[in-house]
Amino acid sequence: MIAALTGSGLSAAAGLNAFIPLVLVGVFARFTTFVELPENLTWLQEWPTLIIALLLLAAELVLDKIPGVDHVNDLIQTGVRPLVGGVIFAASASATELDAGRFWTDNPMIAGVVGAVIALVVHTGKATSRPAVNAATGGTGAPLASFAEDATAVVLTLLAIFAPILVTVVLLGLGLAFYYIVTAGRRRRHRRELLQAQERREREAAHERGEKVAWWRASWRDRLERVNEHRTALTPSLRSRSARSTNADASPGDLDEDPDKDPPQ
Repeated sequence: MIAALTGSGLSAAAGLNAFIPLVLVGVFARFTTFVELPENLTWLQEWPTLIIALLLLAAELVLDKIPGVDHVNDLIQTGVRPLVGGVIFAASASATELDAGRFWTDNPMIAGVVGAVIALVVHTGKATSRPAVNAATGGTGAPLASFAEDATAVVLTLLAIFAPILVTVVLLGLGLAFYYIVTAGRRRRHRRELLQAQERREREAAHERGEKVAWWRASWRDRLERVNEHRTALTPSLRSRSARSTNADASPGDLDEDPDKDPPQ
């Protein structure tokens, strides 16, 4: 049970930031006795792995805080975070001193799949909620949301190592936070669409009554719709004008062959 909670916490942290739990587990395994990695995963505590993970972590910390770039980063991390989550779950849950049972040690593939699924679920919640945050704040909330996610990843990693029983509390709070952000964004978008539709109806009613509507009250969508309608209305006249111009340039012989054409001007 304890091993499963430890692996779940680390995998969930990887779903928020793949390299925070990877670095922390590697550091604790190399310099302390809190984490003992199985023999087939001791490469996680080697210096080349730690250096590469630190460089990738630095890039992740910067890119995830830039509005617009964070969406691209989340798209790229869709394959990275579940992979790291699976590896980190297998590495931590297989440590014999965490649990008396040997289920995870004897079934590393199952541990990897479980960790990857947990990381993917958390990553999906993060990637889905971030556009809602950016839309609600005009992009200014991206750095704050990223800092909160990084802090949560650090807390989850430390709790998974030192107090695994509290991992469930953080995971529950994380799920509720993602649900609130996504649903609040949808409600806000729906209210905005209703308000825009109501304002459009009010302007159309005022226009039918002959009242003047200030130009600044018309949204750019309304102006674009009017331009498209105007172009559509002009299209038949432009076509007929082009046809008359073609007939005017035609030779008399051509006119005799096609009596349906207009006579030359």
